[in-house]
Amino acid sequence: MEKRRVVITGMGAVTPLGNSVEETWNAAKQGKSGVGLITHFDASTFKARYAGEVKNFDPAQYMDPASARKMARFSQYAVAASKMALTDANLLDRSEILSNAGIFMGVGIGGFEVTEDCCAKYLASDQHKCPPMTIPELIPNEACGNICMAFGIHGPAHTVTTACSSGTDAIGDALDFIRTGRRDVCLAGGAESTINGFGIAAFEVLHALSTSFADNPTAGSRPFDKKREGFVMGEGSGVLILEEYEHAKKRGAHIYAELAGYGGSSDGYHLTAPNPDGVCGAAAMTEALCDAGIKPEEVQYYNAHGTSTHINDPSETKMIKNSFGEENARKLHISSTKSMTGHCLGATGAVEAIFCIKAIEDSFIPPTINLDEPDVEGGCDLDYTPNKGVECNVDCAMSATFGFGGHNGVIVLKKVK
Repeated sequence: MEKRRVVITGMGAVTPLGNSVEETWNAAKQGKSGVGLITHFDASTFKARYAGEVKNFDPAQYMDPASARKMARFSQYAVAASKMALTDANLLDRSEILSNAGIFMGVGIGGFEVTEDCCAKYLASDQHKCPPMTIPELIPNEACGNICMAFGIHGPAHTVTTACSSGTDAIGDALDFIRTGRRDVCLAGGAESTINGFGIAAFEVLHALSTSFADNPTAGSRPFDKKREGFVMGEGSGVLILEEYEHAKKRGAHIYAELAGYGGSSDGYHLTAPNPDGVCGAAAMTEALCDAGIKPEEVQYYNAHGTSTHINDPSETKMIKNSFGEENARKLHISSTKSMTGHCLGATGAVEAIFCIKAIEDSFIPPTINLDEPDVEGGCDLDYTPNKGVECNVDCAMSATFGFGGHNGVIVLKKVK
């Protein structure tokens, strides 16, 4: 059976760079950082005292206050990004379409601040009591549940939990649902918020976080740089409206780009570290290219996972070379937008898919900031667009995400012609 074409007709975002797609993208184009000292809780006793927090977010702009009070932050961000995406796609009031739409959300962890708060109350209670909304707020699938309730969505609602590749894998799953004719419209993306004491402490003990830049937090996330030492925690949500091409054309929808391919693999190597040889990650890239019918030399922009950790960045560089070939890899424009947003975990794949779409739309490659001295000796020797974005025609872009447990997810996006 011939694959049905799938396009993006709406986008919404809540990120450390802004509470909309345009705010986020404009900040990224200018190389601004969304990282600062943590304000969500008192982090003065932590080594990692900075993060990419969402700022000035008012849930009342996107949902009624009574509903917001029953949601963890990740769910609030997801509902807000979904409302933006549906509005952007002119679907917010199209109940005849939304009632049958599907939804696929990537959430790596869920309501971590709820877990922390409710466990503390349980341990402090002589009767071992928990707040009534403990489970409904903390479980990862509640982002999907709250979106469905908010917008009258009654199709399949799937939550994908594959650590940092969750958002990308959710988009890949939605792609297959539309391609095979099971749905014409799907919401797909990711959401996460783990900036609380429990979350920071849990990642800090793994030596995964950047800790040496409390005096200059915006310099903490520095992918591919010699002074990188760990990732900076981020948070937020990105949501895309995926739609079958003919369905979108028939209703006169604005089409941003085509979601052309998806590839996935598993390292089967280590619980937290990627396989340093980069073979399995490269296999996911190659699969995504084959699925899209795209040759490596046809890709202009690669949005890197680029976490700013000692192991990820050279391993990812090997993946790119293994999949694209040395010559094509050296011609590729690469950047890690995590240098500006921090690492948004389950949301990161969706947010970075939006960066790819905007790169295609604006013919612009966003920079990798804080890349002052590339770690060439350590294996980071490609063009990572250091510190300043560049104008460049982008017909095709790839976004790759790699998660704890060895999950690898890759998507390919291209201009609609």
